[in-house]
Amino acid sequence: MTQRPSINSGDAGLEARAATLAELYLDGVQASSVRWSNSQRRRWASCSPDTREIRVSTRLQQCPEWVIDAVLVHELAHLHEADHSAAFHEWANRHPRQGECALYLEGYALGLGLRIESDVEID
Repeated sequence: MTQRPSINSGDAGLEARAATLAELYLDGVQASSVRWSNSQRRRWASCSPDTREIRVSTRLQQCPEWVIDAVLVHELAHLHEADHSAAFHEWANRHPRQGECALYLEGYALGLGLRIESDVEID
């Protein structure tokens, strides 16, 4: 398994992890790029389905691997379904810890004193 995409692995490590997760859970869907972003102030991550770019907040670099993985799967699922429809959740929920991730991120945001618009939802 690919090593945790931490602060030391940079964008290349994050992109490699996303590719591995796409193969495991999302039928190999491919993003055009996956990178850490310092400008994600109100979100944990974002996906632009038109350009197929995924940006992940650098705030997540200190989170457990499974949280980053669940966020990546959530964003990659937007490459199949742009909205949060039932079809989208079928894709995103292929990662077994989506619900736990949403709870973790709610607590993490509280601990950081942040108000985050999370599209990683509790199902």
